[in-house]
Order: sequence, then structure tokens, then C-alpha cells
Amino acid sequence: MGRKRTSGLQKRWGCWQIDKKVFGRRLCESTGTGDLEEAEKYLARRIEEVRQATVYGVRPKRVFKEAATKFLLENHHKRSIRSDAGRLKVLVDYIGDLPLDSIHMGTLQGFIQARRQGGIKSRTINHGLQVVRRIVNLAASEWIDEFGLTWLATAPKIKLLPEHDLRKPYPLSWDEQARLFAALPKHLVNMALFAVNTGCRDNEVCSLKWEWEQAIPELQTSIFIIPEEIVKNGEDRLVVLNRVAYSIIEQMRGQHPEYVFTYRNRPISRMLNSAWLRAREAVNLEQVRVHDLKHTFGRRLRAAGVSYEDRQDLLGHRSGRITTHYSAAEIGNLIDAANRVCESGKERPALTLLKCSRAGKSRESHEVDFGDNAKISVSR
Repeated sequence: MGRKRTSGLQKRWGCWQIDKKVFGRRLCESTGTGDLEEAEKYLARRIEEVRQATVYGVRPKRVFKEAATKFLLENHHKRSIRSDAGRLKVLVDYIGDLPLDSIHMGTLQGFIQARRQGGIKSRTINHGLQVVRRIVNLAASEWIDEFGLTWLATAPKIKLLPEHDLRKPYPLSWDEQARLFAALPKHLVNMALFAVNTGCRDNEVCSLKWEWEQAIPELQTSIFIIPEEIVKNGEDRLVVLNRVAYSIIEQMRGQHPEYVFTYRNRPISRMLNSAWLRAREAVNLEQVRVHDLKHTFGRRLRAAGVSYEDRQDLLGHRSGRITTHYSAAEIGNLIDAANRVCESGKERPALTLLKCSRAGKSRESHEVDFGDNAKISVSR
């Protein structure tokens, strides 16, 4: 005669499920196992947790994996949720089964060291630590369980790493731009020229759609309004077209019904692809990223004497102003400012980058040519 199984367990789809009233509360969840003995042990542990919480106010033990799942479910609407999910997937491999109250900088060292050994930079590691910090803070302040208790009594202090290995921006000189662009395939040349003349990010260029274009009849030109879900700072972005950018748009017009930039009649996922990598290697510019095109645009605007407010608007930076509500005259002024960085421009004020020398270390200098009378003197 077989032994009697514990009440409150039912097997469904090959897995034992709990459906039991414990201390006046209904416990209804999966045990995660098809083995009866293991299921009974799990149920016994959960009953004890309920008793401890109900009678003594002891918080049930919850592991980081549970908290990560709750965080993703609650924040599925966030623009950055895919990035957060990717970071949490890596973190779960190291701390997924750790109880929340055991998470601190000490238990995170395995994750940090493994990422460093894998060549991951401190800023990327910090992105993961920021997600952990957000989760434990929520667990200690906002997440209330069925017993009226927060998931954590107090949140541990999660410190971010110093970012000494942060990569410096690399604005291109006109000569470097010419060499790099000459090595790119035609479709990437058009995209790169557009980016270096508008300050658009990789994703903004690749996602650019014709439906976002708005004509400005008074100026016989057009602009683009990129919707907030595409823009990094979460605000609609005004894209002003100087002479070069507008000529690229006219060249692309009619080639695809939806996207401005395509390859073989299909949208492009990213500019920083194998073709970009091969091109920069061929001209000894391995350090140049697609994002450096935005830095180049910003540096050239500053060198041309464009005001800080106009640079913010042209680069799509968050400014506190309603940056998509402009008169035709204001847009005209922005177009004039953007035209000052076109390669055909004749007047380019010199921009000098000064660095303080460090005691005991010799410094060497080199110049980066920005065109006529525009050079950056860099010490290193």
C-alpha cells in the first residue's frame, strides 16, 4: 500500500502544484519539480516561511532571480527594458540563487572580476551594478509582500566602479574623415555623411523614416522629428539639415517607401558593422566609433562659434526647452549654424585643447587638423 501524500499538492502537467490554506492565507504556486518527495520538502519550507512571517514578522527568503523577474514584469514599458534584461541575464549567472539579504559588494565581486577578465569596461559593468542597486532599493522600500513586509529590511550600499578606462571621444579631422569615408561602401558613406552633419546617433540614422520628415516651405527645406521612443534621452528630437545633410536626403528620396537609409532595399540595423570595422582598419583609424561622428559634429560647431544653446538643440541634448516648437526664423538660424561646419566652409576658427602636465611625467603633443586654420593641439 503506497504512502499517503501531503495534502495540498496536486500534480499537473508533470509538476507538483501547491494549493493549500496556511494560517488563513491561500498558498497557490508551483513547486518546480515532478518529484513528490522534493515537492513535499518545498511545501514544508513554504509553510514554515508563512508561519515565521505571520507569527514573528520574519521575511521569507527570496532569491535575486525572483526579484529580477518582478523588476522586468513591472518595467516592461521602459525604453531601456531590453538592455536591463540583457544585464540581468548575465547577473543571474552569478547571483541568481543568492538570497536578497546576501547581496552586497562582497558577493558581487565574482561578477565584477569575471567581467573585467572578459575585457568589459568599467562603465558597462556599472550599468549592471546600477540595475542591482535599483532592484535592492525597490525591495527595501516599495515591494510589499502578502504579509505587509518589504522584501528587504534595508538595502545594501552598491558602489559603482571608478571609470578610469573610459574611452575618450575622438573627433575626426577633415583628412581622417576623407580617408575613412573613402574606404566605406556607398550606403555607409551616405549614412556617415548624414551623421557627421546632423549629430544623429547610430540608431537614429538607421531608424530614420520618411514619415518623420516635415516640410518648411518658408525656407524651401525640411526637417525631421524623431519620436521619443527612438531617442536616447526620451524626448522628441529635431534634426536640422545643413547643405550636406539635405543633399543626402534628396539623394535617398524615392529609394524606399518607409526608411531613408537602406541596403539592398532593406533597413540597416546598425552602422557599426563589419564593413565599418574593415574600413577603419584599412586606414589605420581603429579607434573611431560611429558615435565619434556625433562628437565630430559637436566639436566643429563649437569651433565655428555656435552658441551653447544652439549646439544643444542641434545635437539633440536634453535642455529643458521645448525643442520641437520653433518658428521658421528659429529653424533658419539653426540651419545657418549647421551650415558653418560644412566642409566647403572657408572660415573655421581654431580650437585648442589644453591639458595640464602631470608631475614626473613627460608629455608629447600632436596636432589634429580640422581644416583651414583649425587645429587641435593635444598633449599626451
